[in-house]
Amino acid sequence: MIECAVRWSPPLPAEPRFLALLDELEQGRYDAYRQDIDKRRFLTGRVLAKTVTAERLGLAVEDVSFDATCDDCGKPHGRPRVPGAPLMLSISHSGDLIGVAATAGTPVGLDVETATRRADDSLIEYALSPVEQAAVSGLLAEQRTTAFFTYWTRKEAVMKATGKGLKIPLQSITFSGHDEAARLVSSGDAALDPARTRLVDLKAAEGYRAAVALLTSDEISVTEDFATL
Repeated sequence: MIECAVRWSPPLPAEPRFLALLDELEQGRYDAYRQDIDKRRFLTGRVLAKTVTAERLGLAVEDVSFDATCDDCGKPHGRPRVPGAPLMLSISHSGDLIGVAATAGTPVGLDVETATRRADDSLIEYALSPVEQAAVSGLLAEQRTTAFFTYWTRKEAVMKATGKGLKIPLQSITFSGHDEAARLVSSGDAALDPARTRLVDLKAAEGYRAAVALLTSDEISVTEDFATL
C-alpha cells in the first residue's frame, strides 16, 4: 500500500516567521510576483511543502532546502525536491486554497481548481475526450461545471505526476465517469499507463474540486488534512 498525504491551507500572511523559510532563490520568485495574492500563494506552497518535508525527514523546518531546478530550462521553477531524499512532492493552488501532496518516492501530482467558473463549450471541447464530452453533454449547467472540473483536476493531476504537464494532449486521456471512483481508462501517451496509474478525487473544500494521482500499480491510501501553522 502506497501512502500519500495531502495538506491544505488558505493563503498565509506574509509574516516574518514564514518569509524566513524562503531561501534566496525562493525569495526572488516571491518578489517577482506583482499581486499580493500570488505572493501569498507561492509563500504558502513553500511553507506547506517544507513543513511536510521536515515532518517526514525528521528535520527542523528551517533546515529544509529544496532544489527546484527545471529539467527543461534549468530555471528554479520546477518541482521542489530534496536531493537524495525518498520524497516526492506536488504543490497546487487555486483561489484561496493551496495544497501539497507528499509520498515516499512515488511520482505524485496534485491539482485543485475553483469549481465556480463556467465550463463553456469551447473549454469542454478543448479538454475532454469524446467519451467524456458525451458524458457531460446532457447535464444541467451546474452539474456540467462540477463534472467538467472533476475531469479537469484528474487530468492535471496525472500530467503533473508524469512531469510532462500539457505536453500530454488533454483529449488523449479518458477517465471513468465523473460520478464514479477516479480511474484512468485509456491513454494515448506512453507516459501514462492505466495499469500503473492510481487516482483519488479529493474532498478539498467547498467550492473546489481536487484530485491526486500516483504513478504506481500498487493500491494507494490518501489522507487529507488542513495545516495548523
